Amino acid sequence: MAEEMDRLDLTRRVRAHLTDEAVFAGIGNAGFDLFAAGDRPRNFYMFGSMGLASSLGLGYALARPDERVVVLEGEGSVLMNLGSLATIARMRPRRYLLVIMDNGSYALTGSQRNAAADVTDMAAIARGAGIPHIATPRTAEAFERAVVDALGGDGPAVIVVKIADGNSAARHSWDPVHLKHRFMAKIAR
Repeated sequence: MAEEMDRLDLTRRVRAHLTDEAVFAGIGNAGFDLFAAGDRPRNFYMFGSMGLASSLGLGYALARPDERVVVLEGEGSVLMNLGSLATIARMRPRRYLLVIMDNGSYALTGSQRNAAADVTDMAAIARGAGIPHIATPRTAEAFERAVVDALGGDGPAVIVVKIADGNSAARHSWDPVHLKHRFMAKIAR
């Protein structure tokens, strides 16, 4: 049986291995926990665009194939944009990692169960879409090893990790326009 893993702990484990990667966090809890794990100018936080972090990260990875891109997203958001997995597989960005944190619910809006709670296997969907590297770690240590492997490997890669339900304790009072300009200034060539 897999241990019940905590999204913030896992996000901190990702953050511990980042150097200059661009990181895209989905709306809500993914962004809150990325902020709590360590805000930095190369973090891009999504606002009001559920399901699009994987696509935005893909666009960045295609525009900047020499740079590593990490996307942190909830399974509910990925369910809203499953086509992105097929596009990621087709376009094959070499330095792209998508981490899907799967609690089987839309936690932020009241923990309503979603398809991943009952019948939908996110890793099987990613595999079926053609993503070449899939990991489904069952412990926090295995998750961290999967992150290190993916960051050091040739992608694209997807890590699907089952996490405990619940919301991030972290919150923010970000100005989205300021964050956009900060990110753009950091990535400017």
